[in-house]
Amino acid sequence: MIYNIPYLAVAALIIIGLYAILFKRNLIKIVIGITILESGVNLFLITLGYRKNAVAPIYTNLPEGTSIPEGMTLPVPQALTLTSIVIGVAVLALMLAISIQIYKKYRTLDVAKIRRLKG
Repeated sequence: MIYNIPYLAVAALIIIGLYAILFKRNLIKIVIGITILESGVNLFLITLGYRKNAVAPIYTNLPEGTSIPEGMTLPVPQALTLTSIVIGVAVLALMLAISIQIYKKYRTLDVAKIRRLKG
C-alpha cells in the first residue's frame, strides 16, 4: 500500500490541474492549472524510475557500454524530468507574458469576456 502513495499524488495533481484548466474562467487560474498538471506528470516520471534500496547513478567506474547494475536507478526518467522542468519554466513565463498582454488590451482576464470581445 505504501508504494501506491506517489501514484495517488500523481492522480490528485493531474485531476486538480485538469479541473482548473477546464472549469476556471480566469486566465491566471488556467495557467496555474497547467503548471499543476505539469507537476503531476513530472512526479509520474520520477515515480516510474524509482527502485527500492537503489542509489542514483551519478558516478561509477563501470566500463563504457555496460548496462546499469541492479543497485542503481534508471537515469532516463530523472533526465526527462529535469528537461521537462526547464521547458515548463519557459512555457510558464510565456503564458504569463501573453496573459499580461491580453490584460493590457482587453482589461480583463475572464476567458468568456475575451471571447466576446474578439474581432
